[in-house]
Amino acid sequence: MEHMTPGSNSPLGINPEAIYTQRLADTQTAQTQLNQKDRRYVTAKLAVGALILALTFWSVKHPSISTLLGLAVLTLIPLFIAHERVLRALRLNRQIVTFYQRGLARLHNQWHGHGEAGLHFLNDLHPYARDLDLFGSGGLFELLCTARTRAGEATLAQWLLAPAPIAEIHLRQAAITELTPRLDLRQDLFTLGEHIRLGVHPEALTAWGESSTPAISTGTRRLALVLAGLWLASLAAWGFLGLGNLAVTMSLINLGFSLRLQSRLNPAIDAVEKAAPDMQLLAEVLAFTESQQFTSAKLTQLQAALQREGVAPSVAIRKLSRIVQSLESRRNMFARGLDLFVLRSTHLAYAAQQWQQEFGPAIRSWLAAVGELETLAALSNYAFEHPTDIYPELVEATSAGPLFEATAFAHPLLPDTAVANDLHLGRDLQLIIVSGPNMAGKSTFMRAIGTNVVLAQCGAPVRAKSLALSPLAVACSICVLDSLQGGVSRFYAEINRLKLISDLAAEPTPVLFLLDELLSGTNSHDRLLGTQFIVQSLVNQGAIGIVTTHDLALTKIPEAIGPQAINCHFEDQIEESATGLARLKFDYTLHPGIVQTSNALELMRSIGLLVDPRE
Repeated sequence: MEHMTPGSNSPLGINPEAIYTQRLADTQTAQTQLNQKDRRYVTAKLAVGALILALTFWSVKHPSISTLLGLAVLTLIPLFIAHERVLRALRLNRQIVTFYQRGLARLHNQWHGHGEAGLHFLNDLHPYARDLDLFGSGGLFELLCTARTRAGEATLAQWLLAPAPIAEIHLRQAAITELTPRLDLRQDLFTLGEHIRLGVHPEALTAWGESSTPAISTGTRRLALVLAGLWLASLAAWGFLGLGNLAVTMSLINLGFSLRLQSRLNPAIDAVEKAAPDMQLLAEVLAFTESQQFTSAKLTQLQAALQREGVAPSVAIRKLSRIVQSLESRRNMFARGLDLFVLRSTHLAYAAQQWQQEFGPAIRSWLAAVGELETLAALSNYAFEHPTDIYPELVEATSAGPLFEATAFAHPLLPDTAVANDLHLGRDLQLIIVSGPNMAGKSTFMRAIGTNVVLAQCGAPVRAKSLALSPLAVACSICVLDSLQGGVSRFYAEINRLKLISDLAAEPTPVLFLLDELLSGTNSHDRLLGTQFIVQSLVNQGAIGIVTTHDLALTKIPEAIGPQAINCHFEDQIEESATGLARLKFDYTLHPGIVQTSNALELMRSIGLLVDPRE
């Protein structure tokens, strides 16, 4: 057992804190310079504005200076253009500052509550999400998530909630390894995403892309084209031949056709215009993705998935943007009146509809590619910031049974100085009953196991010196909650969770079960019998796992199960402080055998709860 200490055993020899600190200082220096430029441009614009105002009044009496006034007005144009460039650079710089400030906060363990908690991804029925603190303030999702799009957040959550096949894990590991040194890519992706986070709604955008009901048929579009041509011809006939009645007749026909089409045309145009801002914002990230050079199979596959019949998505979206800009131009009162007769909106809506039918079905895959790229970037960011973490060895499931074998592993959410432990679970040792006093580290030990398995099976590095594991279905009963609204007691909620774990154990993938203070809501006799039955059933189905307990009666379970089960424990030591009061000291290290100490009374005395009134 050992303490994990900060350092770098990375082949890249990276020091993330030094790199972040230097880049943040450079960016803040640039920001100071940009602020100075901003003030100079503001001053210049005010000065020119004052000059224009003075020349305007002066030109009333001296018309000869109107040329000078015109030159002053023209001077404002380049000033505004140059100032806007500075303002854009300032906005970008602020985002870069945020990127490195958040990185340093993670390195200094000051990130809790300042990122995306992802609570909307939490499902209480999931077998480990709540127990392993995946979501919420200070959860694993918050530590990992640098994604700035909703698609990226959703993909990261999906990867944490469901293990990937070994082949997919290997692809992800290679992609993360390629992206780890590419800090500029992650910085640029973060600053792009800062724009699109406010806009893109994946569900609505995908639904629009995949809707299949055409508003404008080909026949309707052709008829509109013919009617528009006839109306223009009737105007010519009126002007050259005096056939006013023909012009009036064609105008009434076109007006009637246009009004009748509005019920179908307006909803179609509104849908396109609502989707367009999201599409334009999404195009920024897609164009960025298309421009990158990748070598790993996963990343090159993502780029290839973006192509649709040889057309890059950013090019396709620009085509849609031009259509939408034309649609928006019809909002001019003159253009709207003319449109009733030339039926231009019909042709534009038809063009947007054609785009939707050609490229709309690809929007889902575009969003999926963006989500995967952002998730891989987030995990590579984690790898960059934790250079001592390693990639686990994934072992195919064989007749040898399930495997979890780790040396010097610790919880990823704890500082690098956390105490590390070793653990082996497999066919030869399927169950460990862990006893120990309060606050000795039993629950954290179990969460460290589960969280590292979750990281390993989503393709990320893990907090360990080495880790080998086979595919495992993680299932926990650590943080089971009652429900006042649902009328469910904690005990009933717990046995429902145990039923879920039992059902998972019947599936082909072996279960890794992590059970904390099992059946504490019943008497000691029923607790022993119930716990023994449950773990025996799980062991018989090929599961491996840990059960922690304060109840030393449960330490008899290994005797009933046989050599596949053992007892281990965490312990404490009672020391006398300088004030003469007892103080508990923990080593947070797993020891063989059954715990021989209890600290409940000492903890009560230490806070003044258990005091003899006669003293």
